[in-house]
Amino acid sequence: MLTFIVRRLFAVAGLLLVVAFVTMVIFYEMPQWGGQTPATMAVQYVGKQPSPAAIQGVIHRFGFDRSFLVQYIDYIRTIVTGTTFSDGTQDIVCKAPCLGYSFRNYQQVWPTILGDLPVTFSIAAGAGVLWLFFGVASGLASAVRKGSLLDRASMVTALLGISLPVYFLAPLLSLPLAYRWSILPAPGSYVGILSDPGQWFLDMILPWTCLAFGLAALYTRLTRAGMLDVLSEDFVRTARAKGLSERRVILKHALRAAITPIITIFGMDFATVLGGAVLVEITFSMKGIGFLAITSIQNGDFPMMMGVTLFAAAFIVLANLLVDVMYAVADPRVRL
Repeated sequence: MLTFIVRRLFAVAGLLLVVAFVTMVIFYEMPQWGGQTPATMAVQYVGKQPSPAAIQGVIHRFGFDRSFLVQYIDYIRTIVTGTTFSDGTQDIVCKAPCLGYSFRNYQQVWPTILGDLPVTFSIAAGAGVLWLFFGVASGLASAVRKGSLLDRASMVTALLGISLPVYFLAPLLSLPLAYRWSILPAPGSYVGILSDPGQWFLDMILPWTCLAFGLAALYTRLTRAGMLDVLSEDFVRTARAKGLSERRVILKHALRAAITPIITIFGMDFATVLGGAVLVEITFSMKGIGFLAITSIQNGDFPMMMGVTLFAAAFIVLANLLVDVMYAVADPRVRL
């Protein structure tokens, strides 16, 4: 088991190195393939009347005067050991893990990401509970009562959930609940859970609902399909033949067999949302990881874009590692 985990850890490290390499190619090399030069890329960080000396200073700080391979090696080394940046007036010590320094907002990338993470984690945690619970519950009910009115209503709701995007559902719910009847706070308000738990909960209801609605619909369909397959298996018929109650057969035997792939998909979906719930954060003006990624792209903030991309990729890769380990514990054949 230990050997299996070590192999997977090496694979995770290698994959993150590949992600960093591809990200640097996209943000640093591809603009030059399109005709830009280090000087034209540096001008946007200098000001309205850039001097040659200022442009050259930006080129040096960003590493545009070095080869791509050297930049890549320096970036990986910086993440592991840290480094010191200079903004032209002072030196900034960036301790490991150092994902770079933003010359747009004059902040280190890693602390900035950690500062925005509570917002994204709040969205992901609450929405994850909602979409998993309601998705599995409605899928289970639909499978048990196949062909009934409940089954058809669940499938219609699931179809609506998959079809309605967040940016459409958010104003649709906000208009009556927040603006017309003032039941919930208007989009854009956010209070930390430590500051005011009650207000935090109210602020998060709309984002949770909008994000969970579509994913819960997907989990409803997956759970229903999995349960219908399991309910036709021999071990379910055997359990019923032994005289077990229908509730015990469904919950203890059939659901346990059908929910394994659901939990696997949930781990990946949750990690993806932790990497930035972009549509939800932009729609509700909540400054989390997704909002940070969009603003970094709009501002051309290369170090921040690199850091956010690598951070999101790390979440997804680590979630995949956790799923692999869980499978290895459940099925020793996976370790081979």
